[in-house]
Amino acid sequence: MLKVDRINSYYGGAHILKDLSLQVKKHEVVALLGRNGAGKSTTMKSIMGLVPPVSGNISFEGQNISAMDTHLVCQQGIGYVPEDRRIFPDLTVEENLEVGKRSVRDGVTQWAHDDLFDLFPNLAERRNQLGGSLSGGEQQMLTIARTLMGNPSMILLDEPSEGIAPVIVEQLAGVIADLKAQGLAILLSEQNMHFARLVSTQTYIIEQGVIRYEGSFYDLDRKPDIWKKYLAV
Repeated sequence: MLKVDRINSYYGGAHILKDLSLQVKKHEVVALLGRNGAGKSTTMKSIMGLVPPVSGNISFEGQNISAMDTHLVCQQGIGYVPEDRRIFPDLTVEENLEVGKRSVRDGVTQWAHDDLFDLFPNLAERRNQLGGSLSGGEQQMLTIARTLMGNPSMILLDEPSEGIAPVIVEQLAGVIADLKAQGLAILLSEQNMHFARLVSTQTYIIEQGVIRYEGSFYDLDRKPDIWKKYLAV
């Protein structure tokens, strides 16, 4: 579904992503693991066109999206949940959801408010509450729900478990399992190994903008040197 092929991305003169390649198949949850500053968020932003790569190719469902503007990438069916959430604090939960609403695309699940409230019961109880009054975990749920209102076939989740309570982390793991069961592909950027294990099978490890490992958690557990070198704090 998504193929990133040897991209190079920069912030000003700083070379961040170096010949980076990865892929996500349909109905698959893939974890991109790495320490702070490894290049995880830049990978997400490069896919979305926010930090366009200067070389290499990114294709989605067979179409080259490397040079597309961000809004056009979204229209192709990729939803993006940024690390900083970016909800509208002065809008209610339901109004935040309406902001994310997009036209229906053929062959893709159409999400309505009630569907999302079934998926996120916490939000159902607070549908008329201002976004800015929600807890951090509830804001993360709202950001994911708002992204789903765009009816994507794939979503990028950037550090979804960061700074939220363990009980909400467990709820998010259940949500991701539900989304996968409904056919969505997911690329997940994470530092929380427990959470990543709960939701994903395939993993990539990134360090200094380079993919250092590709494989399953099972294989990774058999390579403690890789774990220690690139993931241990």
